[in-house]
Amino acid sequence: VTVAAPAVLDGRQAGPGGLFVAFAGERADGHDHAGQASQAGAVAVLGSRPTPLPTVVTADAQAALQALAAHAVTRLRGGLTVAGVTGSRGKTSTKDLLAAVFSRTAPTIATAGSLNNELGVPLTMLRAGTDTRFLVLEMGARRTGDIAALTGLAAPDIAVVTNVGQAHLSHFGSRAAIARAKGELVQGLAPGGTAILNADDPRVAAMRALTDGPVLTFGHAQHADVRVTGLTLDRLARPSFTLRTADASAPVTLPLVGAHQALNASAAAAAGLAASVPLDVAVTALATASLSKWRLELRDLAGGATLLNDSYNADPDTARAALDALAAIEGRRRIAILGEMLELGDHSDAEHRAVGQYAASRADVVAAVGEAARPIADGAGDRAVALAGNDAAVDWLRSHLAAGDVVLVKASRAAHLDEVAAALA
Repeated sequence: VTVAAPAVLDGRQAGPGGLFVAFAGERADGHDHAGQASQAGAVAVLGSRPTPLPTVVTADAQAALQALAAHAVTRLRGGLTVAGVTGSRGKTSTKDLLAAVFSRTAPTIATAGSLNNELGVPLTMLRAGTDTRFLVLEMGARRTGDIAALTGLAAPDIAVVTNVGQAHLSHFGSRAAIARAKGELVQGLAPGGTAILNADDPRVAAMRALTDGPVLTFGHAQHADVRVTGLTLDRLARPSFTLRTADASAPVTLPLVGAHQALNASAAAAAGLAASVPLDVAVTALATASLSKWRLELRDLAGGATLLNDSYNADPDTARAALDALAAIEGRRRIAILGEMLELGDHSDAEHRAVGQYAASRADVVAAVGEAARPIADGAGDRAVALAGNDAAVDWLRSHLAAGDVVLVKASRAAHLDEVAAALA
């Protein structure tokens, strides 16, 4: 049996010649779906017990998947550059922008969406082939050691760290611990690899001490190697700016919403320079780049209102960035539909109230969806509306939204506010 297509965890997603990786979970057993995977084109299974398809039986399917991915990438290493991207926020957008930059010059494989964990990374690695020249791996962490384990599968030649924020604060306990976890990407660099660090974030800039190899910095800071200058926003909050290096500069206009995307673009351009992609080539790619779904997606609605869908995930920092984008978009009224932000630990109520207070300075109406988000309404004061859940949010919007309004939808993934955005669209 020859496996000639990517590995998948969902049998329905298998392609002709693909590998189906089966896990026995508490609620479902993937092995029972081997037939479905076969119908979709899978020719083999990696799992913990035999199936009707040819099956590699192992005691630990996850470890076997990771070992297979590491072996496959090792065989490609002669002509392959691996870039790792991490950070508390912006890593998926930066990954998308970097993939666009690399794709402009050579075949590139990049993480789909946010599949950045112990399963998503090896699945992405197994999509690389002999013609792949750039492999862009988004790497996430919920605990110390997670990223070190991922760099053990594929040591990056380029390591991009976007920032150190509050995402997963309840798991790590402090920003200092988050910084140590993100720094594992720099520590895991391949010999001679280049670290791409945020000059505007002191915790990231300090990671320079974690490597003896080359370092390039990005950001608004005057000393950044790839610097953002002259930032302006159009009426839809799309940024235009200039990227400057020591010996070159180039204007950029992004087809994306939010001033913070300029920082992500500077990170992608810096990583491109580390891979010998000229600045002018990088900015050409950035001008037509797109992002993974539900990340500040702008859409016109029937009736003349505008939807800003940022419902994929949220923490206090990304909520403020989204609210800044909302405030910068021209409209009759600005309405913020905000749900719970998870994993903030003991600081949760205070952080939700603070975001509510900030939202009141950026939006005309602040709607807090769900009981867990009620502190947002408390912080927003007179501008607040408290809604019981997603159905209530849809009903409220349908009765209050008018032509010219701009509505932002933002919450952690588990709040499923994408359902509210879908109902509007």
